[in-house]
Amino acid sequence: MPSKKGEAAGANQAAIVEARPDNAGNADQPQEPDFDAAVTVFSDAANKSDKTDKTNTISNHEFLTALFGENPKDIRPVLVSFADNPQNIPKKSWFGAAWEPNGAPLLSNRNNYFSLATFQPDESGKYRRQKKQFRALHAIMLDDIGTKVERERLILPPSWLLETSPGNYQAGYILDTPILEAAQADRLVKAIIQAGLCDPGAGGPTARLARLPMAVNGKHDPAFPCRLEIWEPNRRYSIDQLTDGLELDLRPARRSGDKTGSHGAETSDAEDEIFIPRPLKNAVIAALKMCGLYKVPLGSGKHDITCPWTAEHTGGIDGGTAYFEPEDAYPISGFKCFHGHCADRRVHHLLQHLNIEAKAARMKPTIRSVAGEIHRIADRAERELSMTGKYFQRGGLIVSICTDPGTQKTGVKTISTPALTAALSGAALWERFDGRAGKWVRIDPPTRLVSVLHDAADYKHLPTLSGVAHQPYLRPDGTLVHNPGYDAATGMFGVFNVAKFHIPENPTRQDAEQALALINGLLEEFSFARETDKAAALTAILTAAIRGSLPLAPMYHIRAPDISSGKTFLCSIIGAFATPQFSVPTTFPQDDEECRKLLLSELLCAPAVIEFDNLTGDLVAHKSLCTALTSEYLTGRILGISKTATVNSRVLFLSSGNNVGPVQDMVRRCITINLDPACEIPASRKYKNPHVLTNLRRKREKFVSAALTIIRAWIVAGRPETESRTVASYDEWSALYRQPLRWLGLPDPTESMFAAMNDDPDREMLGRFLQVWRDCFGNVPKMVRDVVKAADCNDELREVLTDIAGERGNINRRVLGHWIKRNARRIVGGLRFVPAGGSRSAVAWQAESVS
Repeated sequence: MPSKKGEAAGANQAAIVEARPDNAGNADQPQEPDFDAAVTVFSDAANKSDKTDKTNTISNHEFLTALFGENPKDIRPVLVSFADNPQNIPKKSWFGAAWEPNGAPLLSNRNNYFSLATFQPDESGKYRRQKKQFRALHAIMLDDIGTKVERERLILPPSWLLETSPGNYQAGYILDTPILEAAQADRLVKAIIQAGLCDPGAGGPTARLARLPMAVNGKHDPAFPCRLEIWEPNRRYSIDQLTDGLELDLRPARRSGDKTGSHGAETSDAEDEIFIPRPLKNAVIAALKMCGLYKVPLGSGKHDITCPWTAEHTGGIDGGTAYFEPEDAYPISGFKCFHGHCADRRVHHLLQHLNIEAKAARMKPTIRSVAGEIHRIADRAERELSMTGKYFQRGGLIVSICTDPGTQKTGVKTISTPALTAALSGAALWERFDGRAGKWVRIDPPTRLVSVLHDAADYKHLPTLSGVAHQPYLRPDGTLVHNPGYDAATGMFGVFNVAKFHIPENPTRQDAEQALALINGLLEEFSFARETDKAAALTAILTAAIRGSLPLAPMYHIRAPDISSGKTFLCSIIGAFATPQFSVPTTFPQDDEECRKLLLSELLCAPAVIEFDNLTGDLVAHKSLCTALTSEYLTGRILGISKTATVNSRVLFLSSGNNVGPVQDMVRRCITINLDPACEIPASRKYKNPHVLTNLRRKREKFVSAALTIIRAWIVAGRPETESRTVASYDEWSALYRQPLRWLGLPDPTESMFAAMNDDPDREMLGRFLQVWRDCFGNVPKMVRDVVKAADCNDELREVLTDIAGERGNINRRVLGHWIKRNARRIVGGLRFVPAGGSRSAVAWQAESVS
């Protein structure tokens, strides 16, 4: 099937296509091979005796990188390497291992092979050339050219030509778009075998191997060194080009007892009773070429053709005509002739003229509803859904990336059962066998099948969506992902125009300082209480710019003594670095149950920011919020759905309030940014630049690029670290966001966090109680009832106990005992509560001194 630019962003295909080198050419307009030059080179290479061609300098690593990309992640080809004669090698030697781009190079004096397909690892992490692990076919290879196959048969210039024995060659053709379906790959390879262009004993993408250029052929004595005579990695071909150029017959072979479809097409050996793969060739384009009406491809699935009704035009003028390959806007393809005579003609007129049925023009696979096969049908349906590149799994649910037409806000949307029915209908054609009519008839996706897929416990084929990125982002190794669309390595989906972002490839410290100065200009209007607060605001900006790249990051709280101090304004500036869309603040939840429901529903949509605005009380440590801030995932039951979802918590948490802040366990999970306008009525202040936020949003890409430049400059500089106190749970965050600012000479942005720990009311109460206990009892262990009794004679002790466990004028001993137990071994002021030994009717406690 001809390549389409939109398919390159597909979920399964993105992980494969993304790794291709920049010189791969335009997939929409494959580079036209220089036929005469290629044939001449091939002819000369086959006859010359002194093999000194410069292509012999191509290493195996360079060769494999051109075919499979520099960083193939977990999708890799398999390499096989051994010495001696291949005919004498045991079977296990052919198993091979995955290509390791950074591993030791293969020895050039061995038989070295590579798979033309890539594979994914099994559960144990092993790579095998098996169909169940097949991921994509990247190239095809013709064998024994010059001996078993005459050179004249090689009429299509190859991407590479390798002499494997005297006068005997392997010719390779790189696909412009990898084939992702094993059944389709099988059909192409079998067509090559049927054409007599390669060994029939090596059919199938899961088994086919080709020789590497830096290798020998051990069948000879002495071993014959392989010689790469032609190397044109930019020469890539579509299925149509290979079919036409190599004169392949892709028509499926009839099986005995097989039922034909509504248009009379049979299934092939690679197909089964429930599935017919999408056609390898576009029937409309093939028919247009046969009729002499095809001109040239225009890219993005559009083709320039001659109007079939040109003779009816005024003066017989061809005013320009286009054919559009099938897509959402043109489900059975499109046709447009710009001559007024054909203004009312549509694609169905073209199909009638070419005698092609609509089903064949749709270029879709067919899934058949067969009783007793619902498990296989659901598996195939999920696979085809993933092939569209529009659907993913998140938290155990099927989701898609959607943009709200009103707000233009892009986010993740959970697919309902009706929406899933429509999605499956768009991904494939559905049929059932009509016994009365004696043929397969078209249907909607079966309701039961849709329910089975929607309520499945797990999904094997849908890619996992970690989040949505609105700008280039970092991989774990520190490299930037510049390409929009889905990235299999990180699970992120980029929705940005990379041309608008400009980050130096290797930024210097000077670049970082200039970028910091640019961002500092946004903060000139704010009255920070201390320099550390400004540093905290800067680290919040860096965190916002690249939050999706790290599993964990602390929350940011903006605090001020009065209204109109700039809290919401600063939140908006920080949030603009995370997303170009306006974030909608929400009310801070009253209890943990409400908090869990809120977080689960929000996190399912993968927002860039969750903001709690204008808190009227302290930032309470709800368990769900604490979990979201120190764990990469949050699990809970989704309202209205009978599923327990586990969602990714990679989101920037912001909050603001007057004279309120984090307490209890939130203290170590939150960095407070303190603002202090130092005036009686902050709302009356005049700003030098009241349009800061407007300018930021208008030039957002420039400011985000500056934030990314600071981080990348620190990474390029070798990740220098300044001695700082450790922030528990946030080591990676500290490295990427805290250390770059420390490297540029700014104070530690986490000082407010440590100050808040010291100012924590619970900590203060514990320190006070420990000291009073020590003054009253020294090192002598005391039970709770003894302490309460002693309070009758000690006003200071009674006051502390009342603050902790006072209840209607009395001290609740149970509450007091629980409070001491909950704070046991916590050190404050060099003291801590520890249980005393010995046999007593109840636990005795003592205030232990800790050096």
